[in-house]
Amino acid sequence: MSEHIFVTRRIPEPGLELLRDSGARVTVSQSDEEQGVTRQDLLAGVADCNVLVPLLTEPIDRELMSVNDHLLGIAQMAVGYNNIDIPTATELGIPVSNTPGVLTDTTADFTWAMLMAVARRIPEAHNYMVAGRYKLWGPNLFLGADIGLGASGIPKVLGIVGYGRIGAAVARRAQGFDMEILAHDPFNRKGIDADDMVTWADFEELLERSDFVTLHPPLTPETHHLINAAALKRMKSTAYLINAARGPVVDEAALVTALREDWIAGAALDVFEDEPAMAPGLAELSNAVLIPHIASASTDTRSKMATMAATNAIAHLRREKAPNVVNPEVYDTEAYRRRVAR
Repeated sequence: MSEHIFVTRRIPEPGLELLRDSGARVTVSQSDEEQGVTRQDLLAGVADCNVLVPLLTEPIDRELMSVNDHLLGIAQMAVGYNNIDIPTATELGIPVSNTPGVLTDTTADFTWAMLMAVARRIPEAHNYMVAGRYKLWGPNLFLGADIGLGASGIPKVLGIVGYGRIGAAVARRAQGFDMEILAHDPFNRKGIDADDMVTWADFEELLERSDFVTLHPPLTPETHHLINAAALKRMKSTAYLINAARGPVVDEAALVTALREDWIAGAALDVFEDEPAMAPGLAELSNAVLIPHIASASTDTRSKMATMAATNAIAHLRREKAPNVVNPEVYDTEAYRRRVAR
């Protein structure tokens, strides 16, 4: 039987072409782009493959990884991998890879698109226009917030929570708006202090001073519901929250209350706590810009992610160290040596 690569959902064609060129049999489970993969189909596909190529939408747990002693690796097409039980993968001798670095600029651009859209009320204005409600221009029509100096001449304050590659890229773009930039990242204090673009701020100070708060931390137990009711109450009533990180970083129920009761001026979200569902009441709020997880969705970036995932998958298939392995210690385990020897 030929070696088999199982792709859970359709990825951009350049990635699929690379997988097919490997000589392996390639199966894509998804037939409808708007439908996910059932647990039953996922288990069946993993049981029959040598390499699994999943997305963040699929939970890869012990049960799934245990159905196949011939599974040589998992090549996720995403930067994050919190859907995969990494300790179990390592215990079982399964290398796991991701696609880091490629989406930095695309996500930073989109962060700014969301920031500008919510501050200047662009989605509201669009809906007003296409509904045929625009009859007469007036000076009070869709008043929004300045991002640059504006007529006040006062610099706006941007607070960046999580200062890795994406956070720093967001900061570079903020320089064009003459903003004061604060940053907070408990794991990168030295990097922030060494960066002339930004000033370190404690989390509470950042919330209290910022006109715009953008979120870019990883999802960890410490960052789960980092933005909760207490944090939202610390923000200015004129401030905006932008999340292009992970949905559970924000307590969505608390955010609904904050937006409904004008604790803050608005929010733009590309990710959600229980995606694709939204917290009750969120969709009805005019001061929320809600986007279906497309921050990295440019043709160039998604194609590059797909080819990176494919390159990792082929390395797994060939029993070579994957370029972007997230658990490199697995290669030194007896479990891995037994797995590749089968």
